[in-house]
Amino acid sequence: MIKKLYLIVCFLFICGTKLYAQVPAWGGGADYEDYGFGFHFSYIGSDFRILKKDDWRNPYFYTDAGKYITDSLTSITSSTSAGFGVGFLARLRITDNLEVRITPGLSFTDRKISYQYKTPAQNVDKTISAALAEIPLQFKLKSDRIGDFRVYLIGGAKYSYSITGPKKEDANMSPLEKLVNNNRNYLSYEAGIGCDIYFSYFKFSPEIKISNSFKNILTNADNPYSKPIDQLFLHTLVFSIYFE
Repeated sequence: MIKKLYLIVCFLFICGTKLYAQVPAWGGGADYEDYGFGFHFSYIGSDFRILKKDDWRNPYFYTDAGKYITDSLTSITSSTSAGFGVGFLARLRITDNLEVRITPGLSFTDRKISYQYKTPAQNVDKTISAALAEIPLQFKLKSDRIGDFRVYLIGGAKYSYSITGPKKEDANMSPLEKLVNNNRNYLSYEAGIGCDIYFSYFKFSPEIKISNSFKNILTNADNPYSKPIDQLFLHTLVFSIYFE
């Protein structure tokens, strides 16, 4: 009798283990409602795609002083600078594999332009610091769920607005101290890939995407650093972690 009972308990334990293994994590109910909310943290890497004017190499002539105050340029480049972002997530399910989401947030980034001159002592880096309020609207195309995992693609557009605005410059400031300013608001397109990982009480989604401004974001100005540039386009690589 004891032996039979032992066999029954073992049988029920094995069946229960197999059944439990086949039940995916609930994910806090993230996929059981037509809408949902969450939050995200992001690492941001930004740089510029620079389109230069035909005469960009020319020395800068300062009219007030009646002389050239820079040597000829040899290069204008932009290297990637790091930043971070935080925000919220709101989503609306259209089908089991498609949803629309909005991820408003704040981002804080530095963007750098390096100027190399024929006279090396004049070489300079100009940093554009930006604190932005951003509103991305995206479509999320999801694969079927495999256990506690699924992959997805995203695409959409993002509106960005600078909450700090351009830095004020003194009228008596030397042209060599002038800044390179960007437009206060602009639109970008976004595309990326990520995955949803389900846990008992929440859904965790690492994601990587690119974001590029649609149009030129340079604020035109007559100074040694803005004048050689025809157009600036912002290129951004974003790694985000979402919790829902």
